[in-house]
Amino acid sequence: MLKKILLAAVLAVGSTAAFADRDAGCGVGSQVWAGQSGKLPKLLAATTNGIFANQLFGITFGTLGCSGTGTVTAQAVTFTNENAETLARDMAVGQGESLNVLAELLNIKSEDKARFFAVSKQNFSEIYSDKNQDSLQVLASLQAVMAKDDVLKAYV
Repeated sequence: MLKKILLAAVLAVGSTAAFADRDAGCGVGSQVWAGQSGKLPKLLAATTNGIFANQLFGITFGTLGCSGTGTVTAQAVTFTNENAETLARDMAVGQGESLNVLAELLNIKSEDKARFFAVSKQNFSEIYSDKNQDSLQVLASLQAVMAKDDVLKAYV
């Protein structure tokens, strides 16, 4: 039983890591342990975030530390979820209507779209890795990739 709880906590922590605090994600736990440094507060924050599974609420409404210029909106999550295959195909080739719509939903400026398309294509295997099983994980991975790019980090 303890192993199952630990496994669930580890899996939950992994899905929260990309939206706010680079270590713990956004959510109730990040708010409760905000401002504290060290591994223990980060672990407690990430575990609490995972247990309460409140990131989608925070992302949707811009609360719980999930706000900012690169906040993934509910529309982006819904779009990614409903167009998963087409979006994956468009990212793999670096162009397409669904990739353009996602860029719009992420507020990518028209002058930076070509860069967004190229970076998405170059990092496709990272964005759609085996560990990314749902839209939130794919979008989190996409934002992590964007954060490493000099131009696109402004959107994260």
